[in-house]
Formats: sequence, structure tokens, C-alpha cells
Amino acid sequence: MPNFEAVILAAGMGTRLGRPHPKPLTKLDSGETIMRRQISNLRSTFTKDLRITAAVGYKLDWVIEENPDLVFVYNPYYDTTNTCKSLLAALQHTGKLGVLWLNGDVVFHPELLGLLSASIDADQSFVSVNTESVAEEEVKYTLDADGFIDALSKTVVGGLGEAVGINYIAAGDKAALIGRLIECDDLDYFERGIELAIDKDGLKVKPIDISQYPAIEVDFDADLIRANASLE
Repeated sequence: MPNFEAVILAAGMGTRLGRPHPKPLTKLDSGETIMRRQISNLRSTFTKDLRITAAVGYKLDWVIEENPDLVFVYNPYYDTTNTCKSLLAALQHTGKLGVLWLNGDVVFHPELLGLLSASIDADQSFVSVNTESVAEEEVKYTLDADGFIDALSKTVVGGLGEAVGINYIAAGDKAALIGRLIECDDLDYFERGIELAIDKDGLKVKPIDISQYPAIEVDFDADLIRANASLE
């Protein structure tokens, strides 16, 4: 049996991309949706028995119909809350294992997951990062003296790279993160919960540099073009 669970955050409305369907259901040039590609990558890299929970909200029936092999948890406040509350709902729905979670709009190379396997096996909390880009509008990070994540937000000054929306919370750290996600404001991103757990609970979260592989968060049409180009 797998030694962890997976979560895909797919509750948002994705208004910036301007599609009539939830953003994770956006079709790629390969014929897959973004979400189906994620699921395929997860199960081909780890195991077909991997339990995957999707946090749903906007047009949830569309997401469920397209992905009947998943477990679903509903965020009824998807239109007035941010990713912190969707992640909270999903984590509360998982069991005792650690959890690898993905933003439902990230298109990534399947071999990227191989870089994460050792830390998952060691049950070490981590944030996947791209050290080759530090865009102002993205979630950035800094490190403490021991090389663990210190700050993680869009407002970080002197960021060392960007978080790419693929993260892991160890089994022993999950309760602390859940508690801090509860504390977060409704419109906080889940990174705020990680920051609070680092600051208040001493959570040790390491960065894993995945820069050698593409990982593109699709917010706009230009991102989708780049994502499709990365499939070639």
C-alpha cells in the first residue's frame, strides 16, 4: 500500500483563464485535461492504488464526472475563500498518512515526481520550488540558517525562488498545519498556514528544487501556451 495520500485542489473558479469550466478541466494539446494528466503522473510514478482526494467547489459535478476514480471533499465556500480553506477541508478528510498536495492547475513533467520520492519516503515536509524564476506576483520563499523554509508568500523580499504548487506535509506535521489553516483568514493562500506552522509550531519544511523540469501554473492563456509547449 502507498505510504502517503495525495490531494488535488480543484475548487476555484479560475476566472482569469476565462473558461466556462473549472480550470483543472482545461484540455491540453495531448487531449488530457490538466487534472487527468496530474492523476496519470501520480499513479504511474507511485502506484495505481494511490488514494487521491480532490477538493471541489465550482461546478463540482463536472469535476466529479470527469474523475470518477477519486475521493471528493466539498468546499461550499469556494467563491468566498482561498486555497487555505480548500486544503483544510481536504486534509481533514485524509487519514493518518502524510499528504502530497497539488494545485489543480499545474502542468508538470512526470519525472519531476521522482525528485520528491526520497523525501516522501522519509516523511519530510517540503515545498517544491523553482530557483530559476522569482516573479513578483508568484509565491516566493527564503530560508533559515539550517536551510529550511523561513518565509513563504507573494510578499517575500529577497526571495530565492518560486513555489510551484506541489507540496508535502508529513504525517507528524499534519495536525499542526490543520490547526494553522483553521486560523487563516478566508482569503489567505495555504502558504500562510505553512508560515504560521513554521513560526508557531517549529515546523521544518525543506525546499526541493525541481527547476530541471517544467512546472507551469496555468492562470492565463500565455501560461497554457507554455504548458502545451512543455509537453513536446
